[in-house]
Amino acid sequence: MTIPRRKMLLALPAVLPFGQALAQNNAPIRILVGAPAGGSTDTLARNLASEMGRQLGRTVVVENRPGAGGNIAADAVAKAAPDGNTLLMSFTSHAINASLYPSLPFDPIKDFTPLTCVATSPSILVANPSVPAKDVRELIALAKARPGQLNFAIGAVGSSLHLAGDAFKMQSGAYIVNIPYRGTAPALQDVLAGQVELMFAAVGNAQAQVRAGKLRALGVTSAKRLPAFPDVPAISEVLPGYESSAWFGLFGPGQMNPELAKKLSDAARHAIATPEVKKRLETEGAVPVGNSPEEFARFVQAEIPRWAKVVRFAGAKPE
Repeated sequence: MTIPRRKMLLALPAVLPFGQALAQNNAPIRILVGAPAGGSTDTLARNLASEMGRQLGRTVVVENRPGAGGNIAADAVAKAAPDGNTLLMSFTSHAINASLYPSLPFDPIKDFTPLTCVATSPSILVANPSVPAKDVRELIALAKARPGQLNFAIGAVGSSLHLAGDAFKMQSGAYIVNIPYRGTAPALQDVLAGQVELMFAAVGNAQAQVRAGKLRALGVTSAKRLPAFPDVPAISEVLPGYESSAWFGLFGPGQMNPELAKKLSDAARHAIATPEVKKRLETEGAVPVGNSPEEFARFVQAEIPRWAKVVRFAGAKPE
C-alpha cells in the first residue's frame, strides 16, 4: 500500500532522530540569488557556497534568478519546502521592497527564516573632479546654492545606492536631481566622463578610479571611516546619524526546524570566518559579519521601517 507523502513526512521524526535524518540528506543545497551573475550578491554567494559545502559535507550550488529587485528569487524560496535544500542570498532590497512595492507575493518576515548576515558593504560618495566641492560640507553648500543644478547618477531605481542618495538629501536638505540608469556600470561611466556630477557607488566598483584620481571621494556611508580610505570622512561626521550600508544575508524558507536552521547558520558563519572567504569578501569591498539568526532577524525587522521612511521621501516606484 502506498503511504501518502504527508504521512511519510510526519512519520519520519519517529523513525530517525532529526540530526541523523539531516546527515543522510545528500541532495544539493541551492542558494538562489535574485541578481545576475557577476554582481556583488552573486559573487558573495559563490564565495560562501564552496566553503559552506565543505562545512556541511554537501554540494552547495548558486542559482541566479534575477528580476523584480530580487523578488523572483525571494518568492521561490518563500514557497519552497523548509528542508534546508533551498536557501536565499538576499540583499538590502529585501527590506526596501517591503515599502517600494505596493504588494508582494510573500511576507518578507513571516515567510523566511533568517540564518545570518553574510556581509555589509558601505558605499562611497564620489564626484567628477570638475565639481568644485572638496568634501561633504562643501557639497551641501554648493547644492543649496545651486538647487536642482547638480545630479546623482542612479544605477537602479529603488536600490540601496539610490536610497543612500535620497537619505543624504533628506538629512541635508539639499536638492540634487536623480538621473536613473539601467545598471551601475553605465552610471559610473557617465560620472567619469563628466556627464553627471555625483554618484553613490559600491566601494569595490569605485576604489580603483578614486585611487587613480579619476573620481574624487567626498565621503563614505559607513558609521566610521573605512580602513581602505582613512582620509575620506564618514558622511556622519557632517550629518550625525547618517549611515547607509548595503547588506547581504542568507535566509531559508519560513517555518524551518530550529535545529536545521542552526546547523545551516553555523556552517555559513564558520565559512565567513575562514581566512580565505574573509579575504575574498574584503576584496569585494565588503565587511564580513556572520551574526546569529536571532541577531539577523532583529536587524531585518528594524531595516524595513528604516527604509520605508526613505522610500516615502523619495517617492520611488519600482521599475
